[in-house]
Amino acid sequence: MAAPSLQDGIDKAGSPVNLLWRVNPEPWNPENIEPEYAGWRAEQAAWHSGVSISDLSHHMFDTFIAGPDATALLTAVSANNYESFAIGQAKQFIPVTSRGSIVTDGILERTAEQGYTLSGIPAAQNWVKYHGEQGGYDVSFSTDPSSAFRGGADPRLFRYQVQGPLARDLVESVFGGPLPPAKFFHSVPVVLDGMQFRALRHNMAGQDGYEFIGPWRFAAAVKDTLLRAGEKFGLVHVGALAYASASVESGWIPSPVPAIYTDPDLAGYRAWLPLFGIEGQRPLDGSFFSPHIEDYYCTPYELGYGRSISFNHDFIGRDALLAARDSVTRTKVTLVFDPSDVRAVLGEDVGYYLTYARHRVEVPAGLAGLTYQTATIDPAGTILALTIIDRQFAEPGTEVSVVWGEHPGAGTSPDADLGFPRIRATVAPAPYDAHARTQYRRS
Repeated sequence: MAAPSLQDGIDKAGSPVNLLWRVNPEPWNPENIEPEYAGWRAEQAAWHSGVSISDLSHHMFDTFIAGPDATALLTAVSANNYESFAIGQAKQFIPVTSRGSIVTDGILERTAEQGYTLSGIPAAQNWVKYHGEQGGYDVSFSTDPSSAFRGGADPRLFRYQVQGPLARDLVESVFGGPLPPAKFFHSVPVVLDGMQFRALRHNMAGQDGYEFIGPWRFAAAVKDTLLRAGEKFGLVHVGALAYASASVESGWIPSPVPAIYTDPDLAGYRAWLPLFGIEGQRPLDGSFFSPHIEDYYCTPYELGYGRSISFNHDFIGRDALLAARDSVTRTKVTLVFDPSDVRAVLGEDVGYYLTYARHRVEVPAGLAGLTYQTATIDPAGTILALTIIDRQFAEPGTEVSVVWGEHPGAGTSPDADLGFPRIRATVAPAPYDAHARTQYRRS
């Protein structure tokens, strides 16, 4: 790929952490949609108590994978089960390194016998493309980047997510009755005014809903129909702020660090990757600082993907995952911040807040875990943080504290007392949303 490479950037910076560390970086928000339409509070509330529509057409990369070796390639580079992968089904894609840490996930949908679409941030897509090229697989790739990198061109696909307790009522109103039955993360073909596209049973915040996916030429007409039909149901259009916070409730950690930066066996991969891509530009920050990038890596077990790992085939990282599955020491939880501490540290009227900082989570004995995404969730009445924590402190109701501040990075000891305030927090399950945790995968 074009120079400079990721390895060039690491060499110039002196280390992966030096390359990635930023103090108070701007948090990512989806592009090409308004920050707010009805106000972020009303938009967060809509998927809890009414019905919402989110436009997901612009912020993801899509890589279309096709060819006689498509399934063989994906089987070799991920822990997913391809024997039980139906056409029209989607899965959380789980690529890991040979040492068992995640490369970063994505959503993989099977579109044909030897056709797939891998969506999300491009790190997992890069991993697949690299191994496809290096391994000589008979497979083709076509990538549609996010709108920030599309040069003003239209997306290839539209994606509209309709969710909330009234989602089914709205959908049945639009289509003149119930859609064909579909399991969670399975899609069915639908037709609206002669336009053919797909309805995927999926959502981001735990409530019932569908994600409608189809050719961009139908985008405006489909969205307009949904918006007009939704008026009588109080449909709320979700903006970038509320949408970016939804993953905190649904329990999906959107920014695990790709575990690719120091393994000697991946030197060729780092030389292949561009410096000015997601792997070289996604920032690290927070009150936790380590000069060792490995301290930021995660395993799929820690991210909650253990039940999706299949050992019925050989794949990169299989032996490492098999060896680790009975000795996982960390797990994913939600931290519920103490509202009075939030006001004392962040001000009386915090308003909307979002960060992907790795903040230290402490107990009296010392470090217990790290935050991964933290946001104001208005229906919860406070700030929540998706966190990976030592299992011994993961019981709901356990009290911990979050060290709130920005470590300056290299040149200051990782353990330096920088006088950062602490915010008390209580451990809760992840997903935090009870419906997401207990119901929607079952129906």
